[in-house]
Amino acid sequence: LCSQLLKWRRTAVWSWPRRDMAARGPGSIYVFLPQGYPESVSGDYLQYQFWDTVQAFSSSLSGTLATQASLRGVGVGNQEATVAAATITWLLRDGTGMLGRILFAWQKGSKLDSEAKKWRLFADVLNDIAMFMEILAPYFPACFTLIVCTAGIFKSIVGVAGGATRAALTVHQARRDNMADISAKDGSQETLVNLAGLLISLTLIPLVTDNAVLTLSLFFLFTILHLFANYKAVRSVVMETFNEARLSIVLQQYLRDERILTPLEANQREPVFLGKKKKKSNFFFSTVPYPLKLNSVKHCELVLFLFKGHWETVHESHKLMDTIFNAFLKGVEAAGWDTKRTLLDWDEWRVQWKSKSN
Repeated sequence: LCSQLLKWRRTAVWSWPRRDMAARGPGSIYVFLPQGYPESVSGDYLQYQFWDTVQAFSSSLSGTLATQASLRGVGVGNQEATVAAATITWLLRDGTGMLGRILFAWQKGSKLDSEAKKWRLFADVLNDIAMFMEILAPYFPACFTLIVCTAGIFKSIVGVAGGATRAALTVHQARRDNMADISAKDGSQETLVNLAGLLISLTLIPLVTDNAVLTLSLFFLFTILHLFANYKAVRSVVMETFNEARLSIVLQQYLRDERILTPLEANQREPVFLGKKKKKSNFFFSTVPYPLKLNSVKHCELVLFLFKGHWETVHESHKLMDTIFNAFLKGVEAAGWDTKRTLLDWDEWRVQWKSKSN
């Protein structure tokens, strides 16, 4: 064995991928891309990152306008303003933001995985609302503290929702267990964008100072670009795991014509705006038909989701699932769906297995 290894070592030809050789150069674009790109990331990576870069750039410019307004509101440049009053306002804003962050994470933390697209878009819309409030706050001095505190709560929610959904998208993008590398390179991309925004802001600030019309006009322009880029970004994401919306879309199509939608087709139909959802029951009482055999807990989750509905249809659902589940499961796996893990957002469940005689 040792002699064979030595022989292989002498005859082997070692080569380095051309893109990795280019990545060694400090001016190369691969400085900002994960190691092994494009094989190490999902197919939608480049398109998503492009639109994410556009939205980050426009958000950086909008943030500059909002920061200038906030500083003017707390008294920067005003000789009558006191340091103590400005400090108290800033502390109140930060304090309310901390409380808002904790409450939002408690109420909605478990939803951020299953509906990452919706909450990602929601976070960016809320961020624009918060910045708009900060720009308007100096024009309402009597309510300035209330407005900036409310904006601080909104921004804290943005921080939680944006950061958590970005982590969920990183899990989707990582194809070689390289979440840390993708996250680090995303940080590099964002830093470069913020640096470009900073340079433009240095030119922008003297133009908008004491010019409310120009400030609002530019803000609305940047906001439109920001929202459009965010919409395109979340629309470009093609997730191969089932959440409630994607599974419903695929199942409805299958029940109509027995055709299994691919992940791309289902993701294009998936809604990306938050809306009302049907209230889920806290309890689910049923018996699993004996012939139905499940290969894993995740397959059981799929069955439970498909069984969900009005109580009078449970019996018919059992019959239907006995007939189609195995074929449906094989079909979705062949179409490219990942059934080893799901994002169906179930709460904790307790199952009591009864004996066959009972």
